[in-house]
Amino acid sequence: MCAQPTPAPQMRANIDFVCLDEECKATVKFNLMELEQKNGRVTCPDCRREYQFDAVFLDKLKRLRQLILAVRDAEDVLGDTNVGITTMAGEEKISYRLLLTRLNTIISLDVGGRKVDFRFRVEPLLEEGSFR
Repeated sequence: MCAQPTPAPQMRANIDFVCLDEECKATVKFNLMELEQKNGRVTCPDCRREYQFDAVFLDKLKRLRQLILAVRDAEDVLGDTNVGITTMAGEEKISYRLLLTRLNTIISLDVGGRKVDFRFRVEPLLEEGSFR
């Protein structure tokens, strides 16, 4: 009897930014892993302003998604990899996996002449074998 492979945990790649409406300023959140299904559209939860991302931005997000999945696929390698941080007290080794889960990634883009920060973080939907 062959053992069935365990399905890979689903992931959320959460991205958020501040609504561009001057009177709103709410945080607009979306899951990168679901953005394609929504045809690149997200809506502000407060003012209901809709954002439609262009093909160039969607391509960047798609490549970012591929990077996330590649890093997840290499998780067993990353678990054995450290980053050396040199301080005045000496060198400290920090697990690469820990580093990936503790650093915030921010993509800053020009949107209509304004610099907009898109904050990005990866979270597992299931604990085992995925990012946290």
